[in-house]
Amino acid sequence: MTETTANPYLSGLFAPVHEEITAIDLPVTGRLPDSLRGRYLRNGPNPLGAPDPATYNWFGGVGMVHGVRLRDGHAEWYRNRWVRSDEVAGLLGEKLLHGPRHLGMDFAPNTHVQCFAGHLLALVEAGSLPYELDEDLFTIGPFDFHGTLPGGLAAHTVIDPHSGELHAVAYCPALPYVQYLVAGTDGRIRRRVDIPVEGRPVMHDFSLTERHVLLYDLPVVAADPAEPGADPVRWDDERPARLGVLPRDGRARDVRWLEVDPCYVFHPMNAYERDGVVTVHLVRYERPFDRRPPNAVQHPALLERWTVDLAAGTVRRARLDDREVELPRADPRRLTVRHRFGYAMAEAAAGDDRHRLGVGLLKYDLERGTSEEFRVPPGGDVGEGVFVPSAPDAAEDDGWVMAYAYDPGRGASDLVVLAARDFAAGPVARVHLPVRVPVGFHGNWVPDGM
Repeated sequence: MTETTANPYLSGLFAPVHEEITAIDLPVTGRLPDSLRGRYLRNGPNPLGAPDPATYNWFGGVGMVHGVRLRDGHAEWYRNRWVRSDEVAGLLGEKLLHGPRHLGMDFAPNTHVQCFAGHLLALVEAGSLPYELDEDLFTIGPFDFHGTLPGGLAAHTVIDPHSGELHAVAYCPALPYVQYLVAGTDGRIRRRVDIPVEGRPVMHDFSLTERHVLLYDLPVVAADPAEPGADPVRWDDERPARLGVLPRDGRARDVRWLEVDPCYVFHPMNAYERDGVVTVHLVRYERPFDRRPPNAVQHPALLERWTVDLAAGTVRRARLDDREVELPRADPRRLTVRHRFGYAMAEAAAGDDRHRLGVGLLKYDLERGTSEEFRVPPGGDVGEGVFVPSAPDAAEDDGWVMAYAYDPGRGASDLVVLAARDFAAGPVARVHLPVRVPVGFHGNWVPDGM
């Protein structure tokens, strides 16, 4: 075993690519829907240089955004670009961009990419600022919402489809609070609520309903700065697991903390409420980042429904699938309100090749309790599936699901496009990219005109 392969996140399908590519007029198998006019973008870690395999952590790799431009049934281009923090620009021998910082942090966001108020933003958590990109994925620089962002932002945001406003819950291990933030459609922060928390909880994501914000304060915490060399995050047995319920127009003192079973949640799918009951679909882990025997094993990520009775102050859990899944998504037009369909990436099971993360995509009918699966071939891999409606007023599952998938036969990746209403039939189109897209995190479809 070589030094490189000793770290699974530096080899196989996780291995970083080493150059930026621009390819035009990409070959397509099948037929791209004419209604798809825009860019499919996805962010992920892609370290520069030669990181030390003994210390490299996947979550710490600098961000690279991969994009495909579609229009009128054609795949016009593929681009991949590193996000230029000052550090990255310096390593590439380019002029430094400079710009605002939070607590002096200069990090190239590696987790998500979101378009809001005319700004295309690469996102990351833990106190760093988002970085703005142009339409060709070149970095403009750090973005602080026109001087109104009070700290860092978050890896995950929710754009309310009814108001068009952006909501986020931002945390920073150096601060004794998390911030609920609301940005208006003018791209400026209009609301901030500082919510005291102790012990450096890692709040990777949150949920939003029409009336409430849900905070996942769970027993996974960031490393203590006084412990150099410690794991970046760890499981904390001493920390209670709780769900915070904050009215959208409430203050910190209005948060209700409800006890939940010890667990961790990276990603909820969606949340909505009716008659004082909040329903949340999410992916739950039992004891992640607990590396002590006998717990130092792979903990499956399973889809659950949580039912929160606000009057009784209780949270009831129900498992919806025994398959390991992650990266759940819903129709963006249904965020904060009742939804019927959801999508997730099927993960490689324990004992499978862990250099493969996603072995398929799943479509869930949450009303009927059924699912359909698109599975990639042995040796292949697929990332997060993003739903794109066929038209603004189309039915909830009338549209397309898009993802990057590695084709072992070509040794490169495709952008696959599946019809949501005929999910198991496989892609209606494959856009053949000239390179492999490394396993990464999250992305979005950015239609023309945004």
